[in-house]
Amino acid sequence: MSASKGGKASKGSPKKSQKKSVWWREGVFYQIYPRSFCDSTGDGVGDLNGITERLDYLNDGTEESLGIDAIWLSPINPSPMFDFGYDVSDYKDIDPTFGNLTDFKRLLKEAHRRGIRIVLDFVPSHTSHLHEWFLESRSSRDNPKRDWYLWEDRGSFKGGRPNNWQSVFGGPAWEWDEATGQFYYHHFLKEQPDLNWRNRKVRDAMYDQMRFWLDMGVDGFRLDVINHIFKDDKLRSNPYTIGIRPYDMQKHLYDKELPECIEVAEEMRSVVDTYGKEGSGNERMLVGEVFSKDPGKAVEFYRSGTDGLNLVFNFDFFFNPFRAEAFREAVSLWEDMLPEKAWPTYFLSNHDQPRHISRYGKGNEDEIITRAKVAATMLLTLKGTPFLYYGEETGMRNLHIKRRDLQDPVGIRYWPVPVGRDMARTPMQWDDTEGAGFTKSKNPWLPINPNRSHINVKAESKDKDSLLSFYRKLIWKRRNNPALSSGDIEIVGGTPKGIFAYRRVKEDDSRLVILNFKGSKRTIQREIIDDGKEVKYRVDFSTHRTDGDDVRFPLEVKPYEATVLI
Repeated sequence: MSASKGGKASKGSPKKSQKKSVWWREGVFYQIYPRSFCDSTGDGVGDLNGITERLDYLNDGTEESLGIDAIWLSPINPSPMFDFGYDVSDYKDIDPTFGNLTDFKRLLKEAHRRGIRIVLDFVPSHTSHLHEWFLESRSSRDNPKRDWYLWEDRGSFKGGRPNNWQSVFGGPAWEWDEATGQFYYHHFLKEQPDLNWRNRKVRDAMYDQMRFWLDMGVDGFRLDVINHIFKDDKLRSNPYTIGIRPYDMQKHLYDKELPECIEVAEEMRSVVDTYGKEGSGNERMLVGEVFSKDPGKAVEFYRSGTDGLNLVFNFDFFFNPFRAEAFREAVSLWEDMLPEKAWPTYFLSNHDQPRHISRYGKGNEDEIITRAKVAATMLLTLKGTPFLYYGEETGMRNLHIKRRDLQDPVGIRYWPVPVGRDMARTPMQWDDTEGAGFTKSKNPWLPINPNRSHINVKAESKDKDSLLSFYRKLIWKRRNNPALSSGDIEIVGGTPKGIFAYRRVKEDDSRLVILNFKGSKRTIQREIIDDGKEVKYRVDFSTHRTDGDDVRFPLEVKPYEATVLI
């Protein structure tokens, strides 16, 4: 445990920051869902050239741009799109929906020219049922690639299946193949058969797919459900528990999160490290989606902090309600659990989950935006690498999608239960025109939110008090201050209910971050901050105060105030 200055002992022992500048630790990542960012062809679907056209918005080297350091692209490989790219039919090409390899190389070159890194989504656990490997595998029982996937004879479970495993997207996880008289396994859709990672040839082939993009100059990969790639070799059935869907009614002891997954994470790290190790100035990196509410499962993928994944998403942090105490506990726990040389990462929205402004927003529009600014300040000032989701900087909201317009297989299967992901994947709102500056098509792939009339980049760029202006200013503050981008963290204990406060410290520089998650005033006593000493602070950044103003404690913190003090 660490003791905050003048405060009670709190979890979250500060670890010494790495001395060398490393882009994936100090930078801000921006996730783009390519179908929804910018359509350059007018077909209603976003594409690579559209992204290239908008790079200056993301970072043109000036504080008029957003200021991000890296882009994570959701899948752009060829795919029949049963799960919109997460069913890959060719790992070494670009789906025509988004362009071609020439378009991608242009995007990569233009991004790098602006100092923006490109990280690709890599789907290791399964392929499309139309991938040439699976077509070979299912062609006959004696095909050399038969054991590249998980095939089993009839078993004693219901329907003759080998066991009780369920698919995440609904129904049994075993699909009968009439031609060869066996079942194959799919953790997701039946069009997404799982690879057999116990087969060395599969591992080597997948690492070869990674090298293809690394050779091209790609800066790293986001690893989709990396904790799902191994299944119990004895095919034991999962025990049952209470849940809503059949998948949720099982404790998933045998169909995911097996120890062998960690071994593959280490091997993947070895692959990317051959292209540039940490501190080389040309580092390649891996960030893992370990979809688990148990942070202990996620932290295992770091290994020692230098031989596992570079970063691992923290879903324990993500799933929190809008409460200071919940976030403080999640950050403290994560800091305590991480290996000494590991670096945390945080996010609040992504392509699979409802947008956080919609989850956390309540009250009138002003209150919704003010709460969003508190969340943004936390995300961008915590120790760790922040991941933003396209449009969150403008306050894009979830959109209720009518049944006839649904695209997501999860949303279609479980309609009218609102578990689909389309709500958070609607087109980027660049302006207030009919196509929102996203497309000239009358039929975008998903409906555009009518609130584009006031929630859009063009309008908010002109408003110094807008959420977009807030994000820009805060990101550039972070870029220009080593304490915020790479410093240690000291969580302040003993604060009033609703207050999350912490220091970011690097050498002789420090920042004190104060976040009020309550819609009412809170007072922070002098004893909590500096052992009762009279210390004068200055406002560096604030939702409610003027930059440069002097501040002393005790301090009355205004409702939903987010302030960074020097």
